[in-house]
Amino acid sequence: MGIVVIVFLILLFLGMPVAFAIGISGTLFFLVTPDLPFAIVVQKVVASTQSFTLLAIPLFVFAGNLMNKTGITKRLVTLSNVLTGHMYGNLAQVSCVLSTLMGGISGSANADAAMESRILGPAMTKRGYKKGYSAAVNGITSLITATIPPSMGFIIYGSVGEVSIGRLFAAGIIPGLLMMVALMITVRFTARSKGYLPERAQPASLREVGKATLDSIWALLFPVILLVGIRFGVFTPSEGGAFAVAYAIFVGLFVYRELTWASFKEAVMESVGDIGVIMFLVALSGIMGYGVVYDSIPQKLASILLSISQNPYILLFIIILLLLFLGMFMETTVIALLLTPILVPVVTKLGVDPVQFGVIMMTIVTMGIMTPPVGIALYTTSTIMGCTPEETASESIPFIIAVVAVVVICIFWKDMVLFVPNLIFGK
Repeated sequence: MGIVVIVFLILLFLGMPVAFAIGISGTLFFLVTPDLPFAIVVQKVVASTQSFTLLAIPLFVFAGNLMNKTGITKRLVTLSNVLTGHMYGNLAQVSCVLSTLMGGISGSANADAAMESRILGPAMTKRGYKKGYSAAVNGITSLITATIPPSMGFIIYGSVGEVSIGRLFAAGIIPGLLMMVALMITVRFTARSKGYLPERAQPASLREVGKATLDSIWALLFPVILLVGIRFGVFTPSEGGAFAVAYAIFVGLFVYRELTWASFKEAVMESVGDIGVIMFLVALSGIMGYGVVYDSIPQKLASILLSISQNPYILLFIIILLLLFLGMFMETTVIALLLTPILVPVVTKLGVDPVQFGVIMMTIVTMGIMTPPVGIALYTTSTIMGCTPEETASESIPFIIAVVAVVVICIFWKDMVLFVPNLIFGK
């Protein structure tokens, strides 16, 4: 696999799209391994997309885009603003709360970062917030969306690593809420030092909070219904995606009555683009994935790590540093597809629960969307806000530190991560 990795890195360095770099370098493995029939290349491309579990990805992507067209998002913005209007940097606090609420709707960090920059960005600029600060907040808080269920990253990790997606969904709840608290605390201190004053002197009344909550109840109920449905066998995670689509259409047509034929077609077109990118990567990653298993890479990596130390915490920190580095140069989906089948057997051998590791791994690699040089959300939020990526990256530092602190807590406090999945699904 050595020559395959070298070719893959060279192709990335030359600017080739990641999917093609994976496909070409993976195909090379079969050319330099005479014992393998070349027909397996085509078989793996097809077989990688035939997983019933992966069907959840296009369905949840479509459901998320539909829910954005039904009026749910703007009601969640109102609720977030009511809850945080009395805090320093309240619009940045809105971003933290909104990302948490959007976690039950979207599941995509990139989509959330772009959406919040468009919705909150103009108001933040009008209130005197630095554009780089606004872009950083809206980008980093989107990591909460990728942790609260349903999470696209957890679906990919669970599918490729053969880990329960239902347990992963449940495991993301407490770390997601903890991340919200950590980022809100960070916003308070940074906003106070920059002079971003509260919008109102007193917290909202219970009546205001109750009204805003009632208006958003259909969005707040969805992740609860999803987890309860999976727990009691009403539907699998994939069937949960189909339920999410039906739920979004029902809310849009009969509750809020804001889903029109034009907005439905727009949601379909947006979903086709999103799904096409993800599934193309999934299909071509199957080629390289076969080579990883054929060359016994997980076993070899486990032996190397165990020769360094037998302490699972030390080895976890080594893996996290590797993931942080790779996240600066590779997309989240690519890292999850390529490294999950390698790392899950390794950490399991170390005695680390694969669900706990899934939360840690996907939080770290998703953070790559906001780190240079190839962070997708970094450039997206900077472009929307009209600032340079350098400004955004600089303002992101305290928020990245807060996220890393949450990851460290997840490493040392295993029971916190596994409390909800053990409560719902049993040990």
